[in-house]
Amino acid sequence: MSNIPHVVILGGGFGGLSAANEIRKSLSTSEVKITLIDKKDWFMVGFAKLWIINGTRTFENSVGSLNELQKKEINFIKDEIISINSEKKYVETKSESISFDFLIISMGAVLAPQKIPGLEENGFNLYDHNQLSQIHEKLDNMTSGKIAISIMGMPYKCPPAPFEASLLIDAMLRKRGVRDSVQIDFYSPAPITLPAAGPEVSKQILDLVNSEKIIFHNSSKIKSVESNKLIFENSEADFDLLLAVPPHIAPKIIYDSGLAKEPGFILIDRDCKTPFENVFAVGDVTSLTVAENMAVPKAGIFAEGEGITVAKNIISKIQSKEESALFDGKGGCFIESGRDTASVIEVDMFTNDKPSTNLTESTSDNLSKKIEFEKERLSKWL
Repeated sequence: MSNIPHVVILGGGFGGLSAANEIRKSLSTSEVKITLIDKKDWFMVGFAKLWIINGTRTFENSVGSLNELQKKEINFIKDEIISINSEKKYVETKSESISFDFLIISMGAVLAPQKIPGLEENGFNLYDHNQLSQIHEKLDNMTSGKIAISIMGMPYKCPPAPFEASLLIDAMLRKRGVRDSVQIDFYSPAPITLPAAGPEVSKQILDLVNSEKIIFHNSSKIKSVESNKLIFENSEADFDLLLAVPPHIAPKIIYDSGLAKEPGFILIDRDCKTPFENVFAVGDVTSLTVAENMAVPKAGIFAEGEGITVAKNIISKIQSKEESALFDGKGGCFIESGRDTASVIEVDMFTNDKPSTNLTESTSDNLSKKIEFEKERLSKWL
C-alpha cells in the first residue's frame, strides 16, 4: 500500500481546476496523487454562454477538454458521483469507489427550473448550454414583441450576467435595425439590480440598462409561468420570449451526504473547511457569509480564489507545515455593454468591516481583458 496522500476533487470548474493545478505545481507525483472527477469532460468559462447567444461564438470554440489534465499528471475520471462518505473518506461513482486523504468538493450549483411551475414549458433557461443556440435563433428571427428576462431565485451564478445578457441582446437587435419594435423587460426579486454589489454600484447598473431603454422591474417575485405570461406574487406581465435565470440549488448528493440542508449550500468560513477533517468545499456549492447577511457571490473568480486557498492548506499539511491560508475575498466580474466596451465590478469582501465594490469605466481595454481572462484560464489549467 503506497503512502502517497491522495487528493480527490469533485468537479472540474474554476474551483476544482485552480486547486488541482496549484497542488500539482508545488508537489510532484511522488508527493501527492491528484484525481479530479466530473460527469462532463469539458470546462467552459461561463460568460462565453452570452457570446453563443449573440452568435459571436460556438459551443465547440468555447470549451477546453478535461482530458488534457492527464498531461499534468492529474488523473481525470469522467463519471457521476453517487455518494460521499466524509467520515470513512471515500466517494462512490457509478463505476467505482475511490478513497481519499483530502477531498475538495467543487461541484457547483445546479439549475432547478422545475421549481417554477410552467417555466420549462413556456420559457428558455438563460444558463443552460443546451438551449443557447435555440435562444440565438429566436432572437435572430425576432422583429417585434416583448422579451422578458427574469431572475427567478437568489442567489444565482455570476450576478451581473443577466444584465449583461440584456445589453448584448439590445445590441443584437440594434444591429438588425429592429430594436425599436422590441421591448426588453428585466424582472428581479431583489429591490435593487445587484444586492451583492451594494446600492451605489446597483444604481450605476440600473443607469446602464436604462440608458439602452431596458426596463428594470424590482421586487418581482415569480410564482409561475403561463403561456406568454409571468405570474408574480403581486402582479402579472406578458412576454413573447422569456429568458429565465432559474433557482439554483446544491447537487442532490450534497443533501444526501449531510453536507448541507435543502435547498441551501455547504456553509464554510474563509478556510473553506467542512465539519469533516480534511474535507473542503469551494465555489458555487458553498455559502460563505460576510457582514450584514451578505455572502460571497457565486462567480468563477471567487471559486478560483477559494480553490487556491484550499490547495495551499493541503500542501502545508502534506509538508507538515503550520501555515494556513484564508480566502482573501477579492475578485471582479466583467460587464459587457453591447457597445464593444466592458466595465469591471471590483469586489473586496473582507478588507474593511464591510464588503466594498466599485464599478470601473466601460472601455474597450476591459473588453480585451475579458477575452484574455478566458484564454488565460483555458491555457493555464488545461
